[in-house]
Amino acid sequence: MILEYLRPKNLDEGLKLLARTDQKTIPLGGGTFISHGVSEPVAVIDLQELHLKQISRQGNFLHVGATVTLQKLLESPETSPELADVLHSEATLNIRNMATVAGTLVTADGRSPFTTALLALDAKLSIQPENIEIPLGDWLPQRSSRNLQSLIVEVIIPVQPVLKYEMVARSPADQPIVCVAIGEWPSGRTRVALGGTGAAPILAMDGPEKGGADVAVENAYSQASDAFGSAEYRSQAVKVLTARMLPLGENK
Repeated sequence: MILEYLRPKNLDEGLKLLARTDQKTIPLGGGTFISHGVSEPVAVIDLQELHLKQISRQGNFLHVGATVTLQKLLESPETSPELADVLHSEATLNIRNMATVAGTLVTADGRSPFTTALLALDAKLSIQPENIEIPLGDWLPQRSSRNLQSLIVEVIIPVQPVLKYEMVARSPADQPIVCVAIGEWPSGRTRVALGGTGAAPILAMDGPEKGGADVAVENAYSQASDAFGSAEYRSQAVKVLTARMLPLGENK
């Protein structure tokens, strides 16, 4: 139940409202999560006027404001074609026009293509009022116990790595049963993230070169069974997808 709707005019005001202790208060971005209902009485803070809708390239990083919608990011000339394809797979057009980048990361489970891709790219989150940047891979396991008085203000995406992404789903419109995202840096560094199951995507490999990627992904999903697929199926599927993106001569 929503008890109170608040619309602060700037970030400082929004952070002060989040810091209240007399009433549980949560941020409202695109509203796609809250629209399903909340299990306890809350106040919501509408983030629309906090100036968090910018997308800018700064050096080797793409800085994406927390309330940028998935569709706006998809359409940005700064977004790589590969990441744009991933965003197409994340949700339908209607949802992409509402869902924000930060809201998607906060609520995503392991079947989120966008979260899987950002994990492979080693994206970081800028969080206030702590004024810190934290790697997405470090933040994801903390989500359930995160400080509710903190706010993601920006997602920082490296642009140097080349992104590769493949998935298997029941249909092109479904979320993946298995997906693999690979970030490859000019230096040779390679990160492999796996999605399709669980509470969040997982990082299967982060190394100075591609060697061992096939073994790493097979082992990472050796116990990844759920209603959508068996661990045996997923282990073999991620191995095939990884070999397709990192051909046999490259991942040894």
